[in-house]
Amino acid sequence: MKKILSIALIGTSMFASAQISLAGKANLIFPTGSPSWSNSVNTVNSALEQKGKNNVGFNLGLSLKVNLPMAFFLMPEVYYTTFKNEFTDSSSNTTFDIKNNRIDVPVLVGHKVLGDMLGVFIGPVASYNLSKEDTFNDFRENARDNFTVGYQFGAQVEIKKFLINAKYEGAFSKDQRSFINRVSGESVLYDNRPNLFIVGVGYKF
Repeated sequence: MKKILSIALIGTSMFASAQISLAGKANLIFPTGSPSWSNSVNTVNSALEQKGKNNVGFNLGLSLKVNLPMAFFLMPEVYYTTFKNEFTDSSSNTTFDIKNNRIDVPVLVGHKVLGDMLGVFIGPVASYNLSKEDTFNDFRENARDNFTVGYQFGAQVEIKKFLINAKYEGAFSKDQRSFINRVSGESVLYDNRPNLFIVGVGYKF
């Protein structure tokens, strides 16, 4: 019992003495494929050439950074995220312009590579879907999964109070949606949790 109490007291004192900072962040979001550097660059270039049409979203939120021993840190965040996906069903020749509005809660663990100036991080992200059901020609959308889970990894640069961050998001679970033809009853399935390349800026309060 004494050992447990001692560990609890040590943990409490470490957390109380930890340096904690809060930041506001804003990011651009690019649906992408694999997490390679060349693929991310091609995704951004394509979005710029198309002036962001249909494939660039954004998120806004808050980020809490808690410094831990041995140059580690914990970084829980919360965002409002919105972006669009577009795909065409070949059998019906219908284009679906799918909206994605959700609340994202990443819980990231990182390590300081160059002190506070540069850190890398990785961790899970939980998402709650806020999107309403849309219609496309004769099709009605049915969003099956309100709650999905993914993962993120990336890096963050701190210059005094200003932050620059870039990260990749993949999916552990699907955002499975079906589009049902109101006339024929035909159903088209689609996973609306794509991989994302996220880049943005922040400011420490």
